[in-house]
Amino acid sequence: MKKITFLILVCFTTLLSAQEKAYGDGEWFKFRIHYGFITAGYATLKVEDAVLNNKEVFHVQGEGHTTGITKLLFNVDDYYESYIDRVLDIPYRFIRKIDEGGYTKDLVIDFNYDTQKAIVTNNKHNTVDEVALVANVQDMVSSFYYLRNQLDTKNIKQGDVFDMNMFFDRGNYKFRLKFLGRETLKTTFGKVPTMIFRPYVESGRVFEEEESLTVWVTDDANKMPIVIKADLVIGSLKATLIEYKGLKHQFKIIPE
Repeated sequence: MKKITFLILVCFTTLLSAQEKAYGDGEWFKFRIHYGFITAGYATLKVEDAVLNNKEVFHVQGEGHTTGITKLLFNVDDYYESYIDRVLDIPYRFIRKIDEGGYTKDLVIDFNYDTQKAIVTNNKHNTVDEVALVANVQDMVSSFYYLRNQLDTKNIKQGDVFDMNMFFDRGNYKFRLKFLGRETLKTTFGKVPTMIFRPYVESGRVFEEEESLTVWVTDDANKMPIVIKADLVIGSLKATLIEYKGLKHQFKIIPE
């Protein structure tokens, strides 16, 4: 019996270690945010190994800032952080500190899976609240990295829809992602095979409608974002990848 148990554990451990992650320590992206030829700002995403409360995690940090004339007209300084379990792909802590034209938030969300509660610390208003969690929840940042690891892109079909639970600010929400198809994009890096996805977002303050976001990600093991297009109330805005480093897998580029 002990031998059988040992063999099961060995097989399970082997399977876990064999699952290739789409990203890892040292991955870094830089995006140019632009309206057509006009640069509005830049955004970065980076991943680092870290330890949080004795747990090994990926510390993901995202920043976005406006530049030039855009900064004078509408200043944006956004900071996002997520601490994600390296094996389980679940978030332990999420930080959102933003200033968008005077609209500010300063939140720290700790996910307690023992009590199934999210502890929401609002530094702006000096409040702490507990909110019940739903199963398999992700935060705004971890959801992207979770999908990069978990989506079965080899067997995906046009029109397929993926649902997941997301905790946003002080509540649980349904997040839906639809696969639109494949396309080869001409980029500064060369011709890149991509997969096109459409996240469903809440319409109202910023977005024109539910289907205002479109994302192109590389059709390779990295599944990294190449272009993000948002149809906003004030026009069409794009985020285009201009620099990267620390990829875990080879970047697939079609030779000219």
